[in-house]
Amino acid sequence: MTSGSVRVLAAGDHFVLPSLIRDAVIAQTDCSVRELLLGWPLEPFGPVAEVQEASDAEDEMIEALADGREVLVTQMGPVTGRVLEASPALRLVVVCRGGPVNVNLDAAERHDVRVCYAPGRNAAATAEFTVGLLLAALRRIPQAHGLLAGQRSWEGAAYYTYEHSGLELEDLPVGLVGYGAVGSRVARALCAFGARVIVYDPYVRGEIHGLRVDSLDALLRRSRVITLHARLTPETRGLIGARELALLPEGSVLVNVARGPLLDEEALCDALESGRLSAAALDTYAREPLPPDSRLHALADRVVLTPHLGGASRAVAEKAARIAAQEVGRWARGEPLTHALT
Repeated sequence: MTSGSVRVLAAGDHFVLPSLIRDAVIAQTDCSVRELLLGWPLEPFGPVAEVQEASDAEDEMIEALADGREVLVTQMGPVTGRVLEASPALRLVVVCRGGPVNVNLDAAERHDVRVCYAPGRNAAATAEFTVGLLLAALRRIPQAHGLLAGQRSWEGAAYYTYEHSGLELEDLPVGLVGYGAVGSRVARALCAFGARVIVYDPYVRGEIHGLRVDSLDALLRRSRVITLHARLTPETRGLIGARELALLPEGSVLVNVARGPLLDEEALCDALESGRLSAAALDTYAREPLPPDSRLHALADRVVLTPHLGGASRAVAEKAARIAAQEVGRWARGEPLTHALT
């Protein structure tokens, strides 16, 4: 790629701002980059299984690429077969996410378009959020806040009673299902609190922070709290259901800041209603946004609910733009791409 020839479309949204992408690309490339900032036409669409869910922005994307842009950097912009067919000059797509779920990879390969992504950008943020939700669930922090700030009631004093008081992390057996970039960070943080960390991950080798067990059942039987950190695959979908929840000690706590479909929500609600679980904290759900008729809403005294915020920090947005821009710089200089899927 010759100097001065790279024309980049920065299709940002309200999280990964177009200006973040622009500035990062300019800083990472040695050539003169002509950029087009879309402003805010591409809203965050939430988790998508394939690009069709974001297809209402296809026309905007096609129009923005119509002047012969070779490079597209985006967070959630749809890169469908139709978009690729209409953009013959496009040679590189970089997605500012941990996976290019908004790109039709088969179509990209047919059109000889390289596709890159930004792994690891939100590992620290998600790990910190996991620990925050865990503490909130263990100590009933949101419920106590709601009583005092919302209802102006001191009835939170009920949490001083033995029956209603929370658990502390020190010496608490906490089971981690998955020990990747997020799970390993959570383990280190929990060890600093003095928790007894237990880990199940059949794909991880080498030293870990905590006690490794060789089966999910063994982890469930020994853990008072479990946090989910597994990737969502056909094998892990529904990983935690009624049978698995029944293996936990009565009064246990579950935290999920990974992927909603790892967990059977109906079984979770049953376990909360029966007292098998004393609390849960969720940031991801089987359906997003969480439907108004979800049973979880009626369990607010035992459940901490957040709207998929685990990976949402300013540092994540900046890091994602920087990782994406580094790939653009490599491509512009003719160097091998680091995080390419096609």
